[in-house]
Amino acid sequence: MVDPPVAFSPETLRKLAELETVVGASIRGKPEVVRLSLVCLLARGHLLIEDVPGVGKTTLAQSLARAANCRFHRLQFTSDMLPSDVLGVTIYNARSQTFEFMPGPIFTNFLLADEINRTTPKTQSALLEAMNETQVTIDGKSHSLSRPFMVIATQNPVEHHGTYPLPESQLDRFLMRLRVGYPDAASERQILRNGDVSTSPSAATLNAEDILALQESVRHISVDDAIVDYMLAIVEKTRSHESLALGVSPRGSQALYRAAQALALIEGRDYVVPDDVKRLAAPLFAHRVVINTRTTLVQRKADAAERIIEAILTQVEVPL
Repeated sequence: MVDPPVAFSPETLRKLAELETVVGASIRGKPEVVRLSLVCLLARGHLLIEDVPGVGKTTLAQSLARAANCRFHRLQFTSDMLPSDVLGVTIYNARSQTFEFMPGPIFTNFLLADEINRTTPKTQSALLEAMNETQVTIDGKSHSLSRPFMVIATQNPVEHHGTYPLPESQLDRFLMRLRVGYPDAASERQILRNGDVSTSPSAATLNAEDILALQESVRHISVDDAIVDYMLAIVEKTRSHESLALGVSPRGSQALYRAAQALALIEGRDYVVPDDVKRLAAPLFAHRVVINTRTTLVQRKADAAERIIEAILTQVEVPL
């Protein structure tokens, strides 16, 4: 009997189901949001959760980070924060008469950057190298970060007082942007009846090695050449669309490829289908494109970007 592929061993499937159950227990009535957040994790990406206050952005971030027994740090971003508050600082030890590096909160597996747009661009930029290269450089010396490493950031898109919008270079490093949204009536009834149970720690049994093994399983998912051509056609449309001043970067193309593999794995397939690409296009691309000013006059920027991506999907031929 031939052994099953690494991506579909019984142990892998068990871990996937356990991971989704643990995260889903904290977010009522949002199975799609939970699944996509797991896609981001398995694709080795960083997640931006953007929505109005009180809908569970921080709860989702905490439950995702605590779904495994890994190191977790929550950092509340404020306007007076400095890069050293994130990365760490080198101090002089008078006793040993040497300089010692004191690691900052970024030296963890999961970093929750709460309200990331409340800190200055100087502090925001402290995350750029870490998100792209899994390392930080301080005083000319590079320090590797732990693996897995994931930044989960939250921001409120409707409040602009005292905030600093994330630049395109920062947004492009987030694999996915999600919105939690309001719960349906039945789910909100459960929230009221059960009280604030979502803030309790998740009973996770997975560890860092389990997460790394799941991420490695994603690499075994097959992507047909026709699917790759379909992805590239969508990307090319974003670069030539009349309503977009800036299209999707090659980093965005790579993100879609990895995310489609991760979604296929979670869905129980060892191959990617066109519907995976359609499902992921808006969450992966809408925050990466820059739309023309005249488009934003009619509707909110985020809504406009998502509708443009959805329109592009209807214009690209789907492979059979």
